[in-house]
Amino acid sequence: MLNTNEVSLSNTEIKRNQAGTSLHRRNRRRRRLVALSYRFLKQGKRYLPPVLRGILGLVLIVGGILGFLPVLGFWMIPLGIALLATDIPPLRRWLVRRLNHHLRDSSGGKGGN
Repeated sequence: MLNTNEVSLSNTEIKRNQAGTSLHRRNRRRRRLVALSYRFLKQGKRYLPPVLRGILGLVLIVGGILGFLPVLGFWMIPLGIALLATDIPPLRRWLVRRLNHHLRDSSGGKGGN
């Protein structure tokens, strides 16, 4: 006969492993998203003139505010802010601090402030 305590223990272990795996996947997706955003911003800074970057950033932010409509989305707001940050030094410093804080938190470190 099968002991029920052993079955519940193994189910608990399975749930812990699944939770750890999904957390690992989520962190990997976040790091990939940050890396893709960084590449996008670097290419935008290289190939787009500052005025066009500013206009595109504002259009993305306004489109993000209307994110409840089809085709537009709330993902446009941070992308617009990041695009504007390439030309506005205080906004750039804020964004760099924010990304560094996010990377430090998603790396699994136990430190905090």
